Amino acid sequence: MAIRIDGKATAAAVRATLARETEELKQKTGVTPGLAVILVGEDPASQVYVRNKKRGCEEVGFLSREYRLPGDCTREELLSLIGELNADDAIHGILVQLPLPGHLDDKEVIEAIAPQKDVDAFSYGNVGRIVTGDYDFVPCTPAGIMELLRAYDVAIDGKRAVVIGRSNIVGKPMALLLLHQNATVTVCHSHTADLPAVCREADILVVAVGKAGFVTADMVKEGAVVIDVGMNRTEAGLVGDVDFEAVEKKASKITPVPGGVGPMTITMLLRNTLTAAKRAAERK
Repeated sequence: MAIRIDGKATAAAVRATLARETEELKQKTGVTPGLAVILVGEDPASQVYVRNKKRGCEEVGFLSREYRLPGDCTREELLSLIGELNADDAIHGILVQLPLPGHLDDKEVIEAIAPQKDVDAFSYGNVGRIVTGDYDFVPCTPAGIMELLRAYDVAIDGKRAVVIGRSNIVGKPMALLLLHQNATVTVCHSHTADLPAVCREADILVVAVGKAGFVTADMVKEGAVVIDVGMNRTEAGLVGDVDFEAVEKKASKITPVPGGVGPMTITMLLRNTLTAAKRAAERK
């Protein structure tokens, strides 16, 4: 039976460290990390995420600002607000909650954020730095997964890693982070031939496809570490992309849903914001 990777406990430990480092930064430099979150429209899920981010900032001692714009706001209004925040020395991280209403261009909005304040690490410049391995920020979910692997002493160097999913937010950066730690990485997607056979080669299997129970026990190598990024709402409640009960019997370590990867995402956003504040203090 697999060891369950506890994302809540790991996130709490990381946040305690962030709180200590934040207090040290304040004492040494007078800089308080500041995070600005922009929410456009009334998407219920986005509102929950924004509230959780605000609570996270309070927990670690950050300045937190929230900006709410109507769903029909203009491109010019949103870009003007981002420009003001780019110029605000009290703000070190800017996050525009996605998805945006259809009349707004996600890419244009992300590119408008100053690279040194792009704590989601979605801009082309920060993505390029991740590719080369010379980065300050990493997208929060992959960063959280890497922290979980470290916390549970999962060896990466020389291991075979398989990532199912090639999104810009999870799959691609996840593959790059594993590659930077000397894993041999395969990225799978909807066109992958004989996906179960590829998955069975994985010492580390990361699943981010958004389909409940997609990975079954016959797709998992005995003793593999299985990281389930999925969050699917079903009649039975919130479930992941992995058939947890069956796969838990074969894996050596596995993340549950909920309580696995999820708690780490906002925690890594906080870490990125602290990093941005430290860099700003160095530039003073």
